Amino acid sequence: MQQIKKVTGRLSLILDWKKAGNDYIVTLTGGEVHVGAVGVGFYDRSSGRASSSVITNPGHRETDIALLGAKVFSEASKSAAVFMVGIHLDNITKKEIEEIVSVSEEMIDELSVIIQEDFLWK
Repeated sequence: MQQIKKVTGRLSLILDWKKAGNDYIVTLTGGEVHVGAVGVGFYDRSSGRASSSVITNPGHRETDIALLGAKVFSEASKSAAVFMVGIHLDNITKKEIEEIVSVSEEMIDELSVIIQEDFLWK
């Protein structure tokens, strides 16, 4: 598995990924590892568009990150992508949430570039 690590405030975020055939399996974790939300992205070659859906564990807030990442990774790879997100930080503040979301989006963008480069080398 390949990995990108970033630190934001009190939390280390880890983005892991591996290929499953032409598809991607990606996880983003930080703090206490768990399944908060799982996004699945699909790429429709006939329309050239990606879409994604998400299932969220009740009481968790990782929905938007999982939905975004699944779609972005699917667009970049032109295939399916599964994205599991589980981030937990005790006594989290609104500012910390905003920072975590921002860094998560940066990590998603960084991995999408890696995936696109991999796709171009096929």
